[in-house]
Amino acid sequence: MVSTTYKWSIDRWHELVDSGVLEGQRVELLEGDIVEMSPEGVEHSFTNESIVIYLRNKLSQLAHVKESHPITLDNSEPEPDIAIVRLPLTIYRTRHPYVEDIYWLIEVSQRTLNKDLQQKVTIYARNSISEYWVIDLKNKKLIIHTQPRQDKYLQVVEYQSGTVTPQAFPNIEIAIDKLLLY
Repeated sequence: MVSTTYKWSIDRWHELVDSGVLEGQRVELLEGDIVEMSPEGVEHSFTNESIVIYLRNKLSQLAHVKESHPITLDNSEPEPDIAIVRLPLTIYRTRHPYVEDIYWLIEVSQRTLNKDLQQKVTIYARNSISEYWVIDLKNKKLIIHTQPRQDKYLQVVEYQSGTVTPQAFPNIEIAIDKLLLY
């Protein structure tokens, strides 16, 4: 017997979400599959919230910093820990951010490091997300992915100290010690 799985389209996924049947479930759509999201530990939660506060301060009036909300891609609707998206905020009244709205994405990674460095790299690169940061809490480093081509990033650089400058905002410096709090 051959087992076949159903691949959800974005439109069908939205219908399912709107129906309320997933209410209270921590799931996201990745490559057409409904995937359970890992629960947040204290370190992850604290780091994520602290980074959002820091980035909202740094990017005030330049971009909106979304925390753990969906973005709409080709066949996925992931919920990155942090999405830095274009203003005005009112454009998201009727839809989630699309690729053209996204400056960069950030995942705070502890238990989900493999998924964030493999499956999500593939999804984000395939969708031409220009910059993707993974904050690796286990190894205390920031991994920045840039130059997406097909299903991978051509440039991957790791940092443990200093400052970094996001591509979309070359005049803004982000202190790595404000990202790696533990």
